[in-house]
Amino acid sequence: MSAQPIADNLFTSDMSALVGARNKETGHIFFPLPLTPNDNIEPIALASRGTVWTYTVQRFPPKTPYAGPAEPETFKPYVVAYVSLPEQTMVESRLTGIEPEDVKIGMEVELTAIPLDPNAPPSEQILIHAFKPVQGE
Repeated sequence: MSAQPIADNLFTSDMSALVGARNKETGHIFFPLPLTPNDNIEPIALASRGTVWTYTVQRFPPKTPYAGPAEPETFKPYVVAYVSLPEQTMVESRLTGIEPEDVKIGMEVELTAIPLDPNAPPSEQILIHAFKPVQGE
């Protein structure tokens, strides 16, 4: 078995975009995709690039129901950001590939997938969405 997304319908089949939802009546776009089909929505691929709207640094292991590594001795702080996807919605996500002190509001980022627990064996890895800085811009 290879690495699998943490949830069904999180990514498009090629994992190049997140799957969001558009309300068929209002056109309002949101993420994540609702769990019930009675919400009058249609799934859509969200933009794979956006900008950091705001962020914080998670400096201690989150409480349950967090499913990732949570031992205080091995926990590594990470950035959690709201990423604004142009003309769509905002997505709460980890930032990867950047140190917390280098994050800037307004910086351009792009979607990637990262393991929830980087220390898990490859066959047991669970993938989550994250955004990383756009290189060369």
